[in-house]
Amino acid sequence: MKKRFWKLLSLLLIAACALPAPSWAAGYTQTKYPIVLVHGLFGFDNIGPVDYFYGIASGLRDGGAKVYVTQVSAANSTEVRGEQLLTQVKQILAATGAAKVNLVGHSHGGPTARYVASVRPDLVASVSSVGGVNKGSKVADVLIGAVPGASYSLVNAVSGFISFLSGSPTLPQNSRAAAVSLSTAGTAAFNAAHPEGLPTTACGEGAHQARGVYYFSWSGAKPYTNVLDVSDPVLALTAIAFNGAKNDGLVASCSSHLGRVIRDDYALNHLDEVNQLVGITNLFETNPVTIFRQQANRLQGLGL
Repeated sequence: MKKRFWKLLSLLLIAACALPAPSWAAGYTQTKYPIVLVHGLFGFDNIGPVDYFYGIASGLRDGGAKVYVTQVSAANSTEVRGEQLLTQVKQILAATGAAKVNLVGHSHGGPTARYVASVRPDLVASVSSVGGVNKGSKVADVLIGAVPGASYSLVNAVSGFISFLSGSPTLPQNSRAAAVSLSTAGTAAFNAAHPEGLPTTACGEGAHQARGVYYFSWSGAKPYTNVLDVSDPVLALTAIAFNGAKNDGLVASCSSHLGRVIRDDYALNHLDEVNQLVGITNLFETNPVTIFRQQANRLQGLGL
């Protein structure tokens, strides 16, 4: 009986060692290159105790990753935001001594990160696009046609206030340029100049690697996920613009595709993807922090 017990225990230990490291294991998110998080439209690094990537930076650091959260214009064109991000990437590389960075961009942060990888691929190891507006958003198309000039002035003021609260009051704001960049026509023009990682079919995958940079994407596909989240009704309303196509409330699933598509059907909405609002997301889906940690481990496995 005793022999059988020890034999069984030995087999269990061997099996445990053979299993993949769980997401809480030491070193699970420790990538070769720093991870740089890039916010989307009306985004920020943090406002008081509230992070845009709520709990994500700390979740990545807990597993050994070096993480930097950047601040670009809350509302501006992809190119303007991209140049701002490029400046910060150079500063991060100078401070850390690293040769490259892993860029992770949410929403408008996806194209913003793509811009940097396109103009300076030598500085970028990977781009991960989260709910990225890579082929435009129907919501932006509606806004361009519906919002009068005076309203853009108001939005510019709001964007400036967001930047002020997050400690970057001098960043230029141009909500009209942001809306154009995020529209179907605007992204088509951007993609013509910066095509790396884009799918060649309507809803396929793009090249997993281009000019030495690895490309990934994932997104949600459920606009309304939690009755306690006050932003969910708004996303349920904006989802109407997609005429039934799978979307996260602001971006169609197919439009989010870039490089290797991890998933485009998480039961998460556009804000859930970055664990907003303050962690109130779908209780029956993988936690967004875990999804980011899994991506860091994926990059680690590639030597990035």
